[in-house]
Amino acid sequence: MLDRAYMLLPKEALNKERFEMPDMQSHIQGKKTIVGNFAQVLKAIHREERHILKYLAKETATSAVLSEGKLLLNSKFTRDQVNKFFHAYITQYVLCHECLKPDTKFVEQQGIKMMKCDACGALSPVKRV
Repeated sequence: MLDRAYMLLPKEALNKERFEMPDMQSHIQGKKTIVGNFAQVLKAIHREERHILKYLAKETATSAVLSEGKLLLNSKFTRDQVNKFFHAYITQYVLCHECLKPDTKFVEQQGIKMMKCDACGALSPVKRV
């Protein structure tokens, strides 16, 4: 009976993920790419804007500026390219390398920046941006 009950449940109900990677909603205006929901994305991943701006500037090889909650990249990038950069950032700097949960924060131990997972307690060194 229990197996039949599970089969009747919608697939979304069986999903145990509580963190969805937000998509960056970007558009090209002239020679710039504008990400309109950047402030909401920062709030969702709990990271400093300075850190992600530095990462995006390095990955895109252009300047990244925050203006009125929007990210301005001084080059043309498609929405897929912007999301690819952002998902790479989340994989490297937000998700725990052990349990893959987003409950992480940066701490410093003996002069080394570490990512500490509040869910499993794992510590891993953070690659410099």
